[in-house]
Amino acid sequence: MPEKTAKKAAKKVPIKKTSKKAGASKKQAAKTVKPKKVAQKTAAPVTKTSATKGDTLVQPVMNIGLVGHVDHGKTTLTERLSGKWTDTHSEEIKRGITIRLGYADCVFYRIPGKTGPEQYTTKAMDAETKRANEAIIKVSFVDAPGHESLMATMLSGATIMDGAILLIAANEACPQPQTREHLMALEIAGITKLVVVQNKVDVVSSERAQHNHQQIKEFLKGTPYEEAPIVPISAQRGVNIDVLIETMLAVFIPPERDPRAEPMMVVARSFDINKPGAKAKQLQGGVIGGALKAGVLKNGDTIEIRPGRIVEEANKLKAKPLTTTIRGLVTGGQKVEQVTPGGSIAVMTLLDHAIVKGDLLTGSVVGHPGKLPPIWDEFLLEPTLLERVVGSQQDLKVNPLTPNEILMLNVNSAATVGIVTDLKKGRVRCRLKKPICATLGSRVTISRRVGNRFRLIGYGVIKE
Repeated sequence: MPEKTAKKAAKKVPIKKTSKKAGASKKQAAKTVKPKKVAQKTAAPVTKTSATKGDTLVQPVMNIGLVGHVDHGKTTLTERLSGKWTDTHSEEIKRGITIRLGYADCVFYRIPGKTGPEQYTTKAMDAETKRANEAIIKVSFVDAPGHESLMATMLSGATIMDGAILLIAANEACPQPQTREHLMALEIAGITKLVVVQNKVDVVSSERAQHNHQQIKEFLKGTPYEEAPIVPISAQRGVNIDVLIETMLAVFIPPERDPRAEPMMVVARSFDINKPGAKAKQLQGGVIGGALKAGVLKNGDTIEIRPGRIVEEANKLKAKPLTTTIRGLVTGGQKVEQVTPGGSIAVMTLLDHAIVKGDLLTGSVVGHPGKLPPIWDEFLLEPTLLERVVGSQQDLKVNPLTPNEILMLNVNSAATVGIVTDLKKGRVRCRLKKPICATLGSRVTISRRVGNRFRLIGYGVIKE
C-alpha cells in the first residue's frame, strides 16, 4: 500500500530458551497437543496473471482473516507470518490493542529437499543452504480487532475474508466472550474455511494445554466448524509455525473467480497520501483500499463509488455517488496494470484528498458506472434471530425486535444504524441513518444494544 506506516509499536521479543521451571521449552510446547490431521492437499501454485511478474508472486490470491478474543495473539501471529506489525495507528500503539483492520501480505514457500511440515516457511531463502525457496502461494492477512467495543469493525472485515484463523489463548478458559461472538460472525458471513490456532502453549503446562484443547473441541461441537483443525503454537516464540502453514495450505484453497463478471470492489479503507505542506503541483488524488470480489479493474478505468460521499441535507444524511478515474493500482506492495479478485488492493484515484481522508469512503462499493447495486436509505429485512445474545458475559435470551428500536446493521464493509419503523409477520422495515449500497438479497448482520455495548443477535436478508 502506498500509505506510510508507523514504526512497530513494540520491538520483537527475542526468543530465549526458558528453564524447565519457567515453562515448557520449544520442543515441549510443540508436543503439548497434536493438531488434527488434515487432508494432504496443498494449494496449487498460482498461475501467472497480469499481477504476476516473472516467477515472483505479486497479487495475493485470497484474504485470510485473523479473529478471536482481545489479546489472544492475532497481531503477533500476523507479524510472525508476514514480518509486519499491523498496529500502526497512534491510538493502537497507546492502548496496545488493534482498533482498525490491519493488513499484511505473506508468501508461503517450500524448502527444496525437505519433507513434512519442515518444508514450509515464509522465508524466501533457506538459512541452511543459502538457496532460494520455491514460492507456493501469496495471501493477504486481515487482522481484526478483538475488543468487544470494536465488533462493528470486525464484522466489516469479515465481508472481505475468504477464510479465517480463530486464535484461542491456551492460558485462558475457552470460550471467551468475543471468541464466541467472532465465530458466530464468521458463520453469518458465510465463511466455511476455518483453522483454529491454540496460541501461547509455551506459557502453560502440558496438562493445562491438553485441558484447553478439550475445551476448544467442546466449544466447536455442534457448529459448522466442528471438524476444523486445531493447531497448537506459540506465535511469540515461533513454535509450530511450519505445521500451521501446512494446515493453511490444505484448508485455504483459493476460490474460483469469474474474471468476465462486472467488477465489484468492497472498500475497507480510504486515505490521503499527501504530506503536510505539500505544494499544489505535488498533490495526489485519494486512495481507496479493499478487496475486489469479482471482475477485473484496469489502470485508466472510469469507476463509480457508491454510496460515495455522505452529506447532510435538510437534517438527513444523503448519498452522493462519485465518479473518477483509476490512475494507479497497487497489490502485494507493487504497482500493476490490472487486478483480479483475491487479496487486498489499493486503487489510486483523481479524487480530492479531502473526500477520502480518515476512511470517509469505507463501506462503499466500487465498479463500472451504472453497474453497481442500488443505494438504500431504508429496506425490508427478513430477520433470523439467535436464541441467545452472543458476546455478553451473561446468558441472555434474544427477545423479538420492537418498534422504534435502534439497531446496528452491517452489510459488505459498511456499518450503519437502523431504526425499526414497521414490523410485519417475519419481516422488519428499517430506516437507515447512513445510506448503504448492497444487492437485493444481501445478508445483513443485526446487533442490538445490551447494556452499554451492541451485541450480535442475528442477521437479515434484504427483501425490498
